[in-house]
Amino acid sequence: MLWTVKVHGRAAKRLLKLPTAIQDIFALLYLDLQQNGPVAQHWPNYGKLQGIPGAHHCHLKKGKPTYVAVWWEIREEERLIEVRYVGTHENAPY
Repeated sequence: MLWTVKVHGRAAKRLLKLPTAIQDIFALLYLDLQQNGPVAQHWPNYGKLQGIPGAHHCHLKKGKPTYVAVWWEIREEERLIEVRYVGTHENAPY
């Protein structure tokens, strides 16, 4: 059973401004979240965000700049994930 993955409006706008290569990597993460849920252990620097229940993040690209994605598991029983940030590490909400 697939998970529903929604990309928050601000994250979607930010994503469109990122380089095409980063958008392509995010598309792979999106598909992975749909198929496997919010735990993306095989993605670089994946981790749950401490002190923020249900929040996860990973790196889309290391280096300078480093690009990250941050998502929340909204409702496990409904299998709903919301991506709330995609962009550079410097501006990430953690």
